[in-house]
Amino acid sequence: MKSVVITGVSTGIGEAAARRLASEGFHVFGSVRRMADADRLREELGSSFTPLLFDVTDETAVRAAAREVESVLGSATLSGLVNNAGVAVAGPLLHLPVADLRRQMEINLTGVFLVTQAFAPLLGAGQERSGPPGRILNISSVAGRTGNPFMGPYSASKFALEGYSQSLRRELLPFGVDVIVIAPGAVRTPIWSKGEEIDLSAYDATPYRKPLQRLKAFMSGAAVSGLPVERLGGLIAHALTVKRPRPRYRITPDPLRTMMTESLLPTRVLDHIIGRALGLLK
Repeated sequence: MKSVVITGVSTGIGEAAARRLASEGFHVFGSVRRMADADRLREELGSSFTPLLFDVTDETAVRAAAREVESVLGSATLSGLVNNAGVAVAGPLLHLPVADLRRQMEINLTGVFLVTQAFAPLLGAGQERSGPPGRILNISSVAGRTGNPFMGPYSASKFALEGYSQSLRRELLPFGVDVIVIAPGAVRTPIWSKGEEIDLSAYDATPYRKPLQRLKAFMSGAAVSGLPVERLGGLIAHALTVKRPRPRYRITPDPLRTMMTESLLPTRVLDHIIGRALGLLK
């Protein structure tokens, strides 16, 4: 039986991927931070799901989880690792507390680093396993190549993740372990659907109060028009099983518009359009 480790399966993309892969015959090891989520998913997915209780920033807990998975697999190869767990920190960069930036990078980048180090041997990287080498899927974002106002910490973490993924893919060439990036646009997940609930009142005394209100309205709209998480679950399953996967998959609600915006518009023109949309320019 094929097996996969997915981080952050309590909601959103991670949960959708867990459900899709379980339905396709994978045994899913899914990380959660709360026992209540572990119990719920174990009840709903049955014997095809094993919860792993850890925070991706806790190196000791991550390595303990890797040993737990290895004890189940024996000498078999882990088929896939999906680094999905992440958060989005919003705020103007000139006023953002440094603790918020560190938290963003610790979860979205250092967490991926720690989880990958712990589970890569089970995928066949530097360790003899029975079965073909596994694959690593890192969930990035279109924000990994485009930086938007007030999402600087998030974009920085995803830009870093893209560079990390490219370096790692080339370092793992001797072992046949592939590294694939999934870069979605807006998705109907808690990160977007809770846009109106984000507390940005700490920045009311800055020049960015009104533009930040527009950002919250945009995030709420994106929650409605964004991709259903099932689309991402299907893409993750495809990238794990297709014979020759692409190194990077971009998936957005309007692919043509995204491609034309990123590829054809000069950067200064795009700066102006975004600035006008958020009220940063008059």
